[in-house]
Amino acid sequence: MQHDGYTVRDLQFWKIVIGLGLASTFIFASMYGIQPLLPLFTNEFGISISYASTAMSMTTIGLIIGLVVLGFFSDRNGRNMYIYLSLIGSVIPFLLIANTDSFLFIVILRFIQGFALAGVPAAALAYISEEIQKQFTSLATALYISFNGIGGMLGRFMTGFISEHSSWQVSLYILSVFGTLLFIILLLTLPKSRNFVPSDTPFAIDIEGIVFHLKNPSLLVVFGLGIALQLSFTGVWTYLPFHLIEPPYSLSLETISYFYLAYGFGIVGAPLAGWFAGKFGLRNVRRVGVILLSLGFGMTMLLPLANIIIGLCVASLGFFIAHSLTAASVSKEATHHKGSASSLYLVSYYIGVAMGSTFLSPLYESLGWSGLIAFTAVLPIVYVGMIRFRRMKKS
Repeated sequence: MQHDGYTVRDLQFWKIVIGLGLASTFIFASMYGIQPLLPLFTNEFGISISYASTAMSMTTIGLIIGLVVLGFFSDRNGRNMYIYLSLIGSVIPFLLIANTDSFLFIVILRFIQGFALAGVPAAALAYISEEIQKQFTSLATALYISFNGIGGMLGRFMTGFISEHSSWQVSLYILSVFGTLLFIILLLTLPKSRNFVPSDTPFAIDIEGIVFHLKNPSLLVVFGLGIALQLSFTGVWTYLPFHLIEPPYSLSLETISYFYLAYGFGIVGAPLAGWFAGKFGLRNVRRVGVILLSLGFGMTMLLPLANIIIGLCVASLGFFIAHSLTAASVSKEATHHKGSASSLYLVSYYIGVAMGSTFLSPLYESLGWSGLIAFTAVLPIVYVGMIRFRRMKKS
């Protein structure tokens, strides 16, 4: 029996929004918290920068697979169970990683952890759309997504800060405690699904929907932009610690961790993007976001630390403007199977994360920070230019 969705006047509404928001904070903190630790891994395990970066990219690959698999099963078996399993399944690898002396084992565990991490994003938005009254769904979704950015920022900052004062293992233990507490809290407080209807759609139909989107040139362009944006953004943040830990800066990991607070400018980027897009058009505002992203990256090539800090703030603002509007354009371009179209964009987004984590390491190792920035700053501009040229040619 279907029930009316929860409204902002219901306590259950806030239990859902805050509970899933905190779960999302943990998920993204767990995913990106390893990023500042990569220089420590190169020294402690005696490995290359490229090998160290696989601790990020393999997690992302596991997440991509998990989004597809767990999303499919959550449509058939319910939402709550996969949210709980995602939290506890993400905690266990941290405990094992902190007690191993094999980096290969760390990479394997991070792949497994990535798969587990996918449970929350695979189920949360569907859970919100089912359990919250339609007029309040956008508010709940916006609040949930804002927690994503907070998690990415806090995870990077916390692990870098704690590792400098104690050890990287301690930072993972603290994340494990946070995840365990959240698991218990959500198990006790997250409302049970009232409006979930198990899907009886054959798997073949889901595949047909995916194939349908992959034959849509307009959607392929949007998916490609998601890859380009995230590849550039992740690439800069992944190799930033390696750049700042070397002369002429020679900064400590604690000091470097403060740079990740620039990520917070992106948290305001998404709501600003929606407001401006309503006034000036989605594509126009998205182009401004891409320009800000590239301009901010370009500023980090200048030697003074102040330029790097300002550049990272500008780039973060630009990225979240461009990313949020690119994600919004998916539903405009998809005529059918909008849910699977959104899932494909999410997959393309994380493909960009994986590529930015590892594929750019030869570029950084051979050409340094300037070569990396030249590529990451130019790529989104060139891609958007190609999109504009394609549209002009069609018209």
